[in-house]
Amino acid sequence: MASSKEYLNFILDQLSLRDGVSYRAMMGEYIIYYRGKMIGGIYDDRLLIKPVKTALLLMPNAKKELPYEGAKVMLLADNIEDKEFLKELLEKMYDELPDKKK
Repeated sequence: MASSKEYLNFILDQLSLRDGVSYRAMMGEYIIYYRGKMIGGIYDDRLLIKPVKTALLLMPNAKKELPYEGAKVMLLADNIEDKEFLKELLEKMYDELPDKKK
């Protein structure tokens, strides 16, 4: 099932406290970037976050889910209503994210 444009717009609005958030459509889903680094994506209308150390610390009870069959496990962002939490999450996990591939 592809993710809806409405859900994408909702998530982008929730992430709007941070400059530098962008996305790229990919096969009916959306990859989310912060300042050029991939933080996660929207898969089946779920915001999934890369499971870096900081994300695991800030979301200790987050469910681990697959974005699609054969992919690596990601964390289900369960606090998407809280813009301040999402802002903190992006800021704190940024340094742990790999640089964009050239």
